[in-house]
Amino acid sequence: MRSLVARRPTNPQPQAVRADPAPSRLSYRVQRLWLTPIFRKALNIGIPLFVLFAAVSWYLSDEDRIDGLFEAAYEIRREIENRPEFRVNVLGIDGAGEQVTEEVRAALALDLPISSFDLDLDELRGRLEALPSVRSADLRVQSGGYLAVRIDERLPAALWLTHEGLSIVDHDGIFIAGFGTRDLPGPLPLLGGEGANLAVPEALALIDAAEPLGDRVHGLVRVGERRWDVVLTNGTRIQLPEAGSRAALDRILALHDVGEILERDVTIVDMRNPGRLTVRLTDGAMTELRRIRTIAAEGTNGDRRG
Repeated sequence: MRSLVARRPTNPQPQAVRADPAPSRLSYRVQRLWLTPIFRKALNIGIPLFVLFAAVSWYLSDEDRIDGLFEAAYEIRREIENRPEFRVNVLGIDGAGEQVTEEVRAALALDLPISSFDLDLDELRGRLEALPSVRSADLRVQSGGYLAVRIDERLPAALWLTHEGLSIVDHDGIFIAGFGTRDLPGPLPLLGGEGANLAVPEALALIDAAEPLGDRVHGLVRVGERRWDVVLTNGTRIQLPEAGSRAALDRILALHDVGEILERDVTIVDMRNPGRLTVRLTDGAMTELRRIRTIAAEGTNGDRRG
């Protein structure tokens, strides 16, 4: 029979020590740091960027390499710009007469063909709008290598006589050109006096109102930069008021239709006071008037003596 008391082994075996499952302090800190989003981004993004920046800095530290990069980029750009689809071969100008068209071509001074990348449309527009005969300009590069230039030309409306000479002005009184430097579409009204260019629309309205006088109207003179005188070819002046000049001129024309006042020997027809018409006779008419008055006075005195 076995004994109920266990016997001790004669050569006892040492028991294995179980490892502690808890992480070490360093491992714990590394794991906690890895769980931080900023740390993960720094490792995943920051380090590659730093390496890339260092590599680029090292590559660009050589000036020869930098010059080579710029030359290569310039060559690529020039190859793109010089492609046929980007070249301008034809210049078209619309809205301008022959003389203004030549002025526009000279102002643009383009050596075609040219790359559209070399065209500064704003700068070219500024050149054209600096021309006295151009009110505004519009430039567009269209398909097929066509540069379209649309000109809003200033049209001659009157001749303005000043101390400096005779000038051509448009409807707004803007200087276009000197007289004789360009062809005119036809006879233009003549304006004189300081500030006449500032009231061109009013002057043109008076010219239209004086149309019944035909070619007897020589021109208009601005007086004191306030009002107009209508000058006829025989030297007669119609002095108009500052306000209501058109109505005053219509009244003179009505009187002329009835009594042919402008056919008489008068030098001035004064309508500056709309309520009173005043005329000034020529020297010959004044002499004749005095003679008639003298004869009339002598006849009256003789009758009284008799």
